[in-house]
Amino acid sequence: MKQTLAILKPDCLQRNLVGKVIDRIEENGFEISGMKMIKMTKEQAEGFYAVHQGKPFFAELVEFMTESPVVVAALRKENAVQAWRDLMGATNPENAAPGTLRKEYAESIGRNTVHGSDSDANATREIAFFFSESDLILTQKG
Repeated sequence: MKQTLAILKPDCLQRNLVGKVIDRIEENGFEISGMKMIKMTKEQAEGFYAVHQGKPFFAELVEFMTESPVVVAALRKENAVQAWRDLMGATNPENAAPGTLRKEYAESIGRNTVHGSDSDANATREIAFFFSESDLILTQKG
Protein backbone atom coordinates (compact mmCIF):
# COMPACT_ATOMS: atom_id res chain seq x y z
CA MET A 1 0.00 0.00 0.00
CA LYS A 2 1.25 3.45 -0.90
CA GLN A 3 0.29 6.83 0.52
CA THR A 4 -0.50 10.20 -0.99
CA LEU A 5 -1.39 13.60 0.38
CA ALA A 6 -4.76 15.20 -0.21
CA ILE A 7 -5.59 18.78 0.65
CA LEU A 8 -9.18 19.92 0.68
CA LYS A 9 -8.55 23.54 -0.22
CA PRO A 10 -10.17 26.69 1.19
CA ASP A 11 -12.89 26.74 -1.48
CA CYS A 12 -13.86 23.18 -0.52
CA LEU A 13 -14.41 24.24 3.10
CA GLN A 14 -16.02 27.57 2.23
CA ARG A 15 -18.60 25.80 0.07
CA ASN A 16 -19.30 23.02 2.64
CA LEU A 17 -18.03 20.24 0.36
CA VAL A 18 -15.76 18.46 2.86
CA GLY A 19 -18.23 15.66 3.62
CA LYS A 20 -18.92 15.05 -0.07
CA VAL A 21 -15.21 14.86 -0.89
CA ILE A 22 -14.45 12.55 2.05
CA ASP A 23 -17.35 10.31 1.02
CA ARG A 24 -15.85 10.07 -2.48
CA ILE A 25 -12.42 9.29 -1.03
CA GLU A 26 -13.83 6.39 0.99
CA GLU A 27 -16.14 5.20 -1.81
CA ASN A 28 -13.06 4.91 -4.02
CA GLY A 29 -11.31 2.54 -1.62
CA PHE A 30 -8.86 4.87 0.09
CA GLU A 31 -8.02 4.47 3.76
CA ILE A 32 -7.50 7.73 5.62
CA SER A 33 -4.38 7.22 7.69
CA GLY A 34 -4.28 10.78 9.03
CA MET A 35 -6.47 13.86 8.75
CA LYS A 36 -6.68 17.27 10.34
CA MET A 37 -8.04 20.74 9.73
CA ILE A 38 -5.46 23.51 9.84
CA LYS A 39 -5.18 27.20 9.03
CA MET A 40 -2.00 27.45 6.97
CA THR A 41 0.27 30.36 7.74
CA LYS A 42 1.87 32.32 4.92
CA GLU A 43 5.20 30.69 5.82
CA GLN A 44 3.69 27.18 5.66
CA ALA A 45 2.06 27.84 2.30
CA GLU A 46 5.26 29.33 0.87
CA GLY A 47 7.25 26.35 2.17
CA PHE A 48 4.80 23.76 0.92
CA TYR A 49 4.55 25.33 -2.55
CA ALA A 50 8.24 26.37 -2.73
CA VAL A 51 8.59 24.39 -5.98
CA HIS A 52 6.38 27.07 -7.61
CA GLN A 53 8.28 30.06 -6.20
CA GLY A 54 9.03 32.57 -8.96
CA LYS A 55 6.09 31.45 -11.11
CA PRO A 56 3.44 34.07 -11.93
CA PHE A 57 0.72 32.35 -9.88
CA PHE A 58 2.81 31.78 -6.71
CA ALA A 59 1.64 34.81 -4.70
CA GLU A 60 -2.00 34.19 -5.63
CA LEU A 61 -1.68 30.51 -4.64
CA VAL A 62 -0.18 31.38 -1.24
CA GLU A 63 -2.90 33.98 -0.62
CA PHE A 64 -5.62 31.49 -1.57
CA MET A 65 -4.25 28.66 0.59
CA THR A 66 -4.10 30.95 3.64
CA GLU A 67 -7.49 32.65 3.27
CA SER A 68 -9.33 30.06 5.35
CA PRO A 69 -8.77 26.57 6.83
CA VAL A 70 -7.92 23.50 4.81
CA VAL A 71 -8.15 19.78 5.55
CA VAL A 72 -4.96 17.79 5.01
CA ALA A 73 -5.21 14.01 4.75
CA ALA A 74 -2.82 11.14 4.22
CA LEU A 75 -4.53 8.54 2.03
CA ARG A 76 -3.53 4.88 1.59
CA LYS A 77 -4.31 2.61 -1.34
CA GLU A 78 -2.55 0.54 -3.96
CA ASN A 79 -1.08 3.02 -6.45
CA ALA A 80 -2.39 5.83 -4.22
CA VAL A 81 -0.82 8.78 -6.07
CA GLN A 82 -2.29 7.87 -9.45
CA ALA A 83 -5.61 6.73 -7.98
CA TRP A 84 -6.04 10.06 -6.15
CA ARG A 85 -5.00 12.04 -9.23
CA ASP A 86 -7.55 10.10 -11.29
CA LEU A 87 -10.29 10.88 -8.76
CA MET A 88 -9.29 14.58 -8.57
CA GLY A 89 -9.28 15.16 -12.33
CA ALA A 90 -7.29 17.67 -14.36
CA THR A 91 -6.07 20.85 -12.63
CA ASN A 92 -8.27 22.92 -14.93
CA PRO A 93 -11.86 21.80 -14.25
CA GLU A 94 -12.78 22.59 -17.87
CA ASN A 95 -10.43 19.77 -18.90
CA ALA A 96 -11.39 17.38 -16.08
CA ALA A 97 -13.18 14.15 -16.92
CA PRO A 98 -16.83 13.74 -15.95
CA GLY A 99 -17.25 12.26 -12.48
CA THR A 100 -13.98 13.70 -11.11
CA LEU A 101 -13.93 15.96 -8.07
CA ARG A 102 -12.66 18.96 -9.99
CA LYS A 103 -15.22 18.56 -12.78
CA GLU A 104 -18.02 18.39 -10.23
CA TYR A 105 -16.86 20.90 -7.62
CA ALA A 106 -14.03 23.19 -8.81
CA GLU A 107 -14.86 26.78 -9.65
CA SER A 108 -11.73 27.53 -11.69
CA ILE A 109 -8.14 26.46 -12.30
CA GLY A 110 -7.12 28.54 -9.26
CA ARG A 111 -9.97 27.47 -6.99
CA ASN A 112 -9.94 23.79 -7.84
CA THR A 113 -11.10 22.25 -4.55
CA VAL A 114 -8.36 19.65 -3.94
CA HIS A 115 -4.60 19.09 -4.09
CA GLY A 116 -2.79 15.81 -4.60
CA SER A 117 0.81 14.68 -4.69
CA ASP A 118 2.23 14.13 -8.18
CA SER A 119 4.70 11.33 -7.38
CA ASP A 120 5.52 8.83 -4.64
CA ALA A 121 8.59 10.86 -3.67
CA ASN A 122 6.56 14.07 -3.38
CA ALA A 123 3.84 12.22 -1.48
CA THR A 124 6.39 11.18 1.15
CA ARG A 125 7.73 14.75 1.40
CA GLU A 126 4.27 16.34 1.47
CA ILE A 127 2.85 13.97 4.09
CA ALA A 128 5.89 14.63 6.30
CA PHE A 129 5.28 18.38 5.91
CA PHE A 130 1.97 18.07 7.78
CA PHE A 131 2.16 14.81 9.77
CA SER A 132 4.66 13.19 12.10
CA GLU A 133 4.97 9.41 11.94
CA SER A 134 3.00 9.11 15.17
CA ASP A 135 0.10 11.04 13.59
CA LEU A 136 -0.48 8.29 11.02
CA ILE A 137 -2.46 5.11 11.54
CA LEU A 138 -1.28 2.57 8.98
CA THR A 139 -4.44 0.49 8.98
CA GLN A 140 -8.00 0.99 10.07
CA LYS A 141 -8.71 -2.72 10.16
CA GLY A 142 -8.17 -4.49 13.44
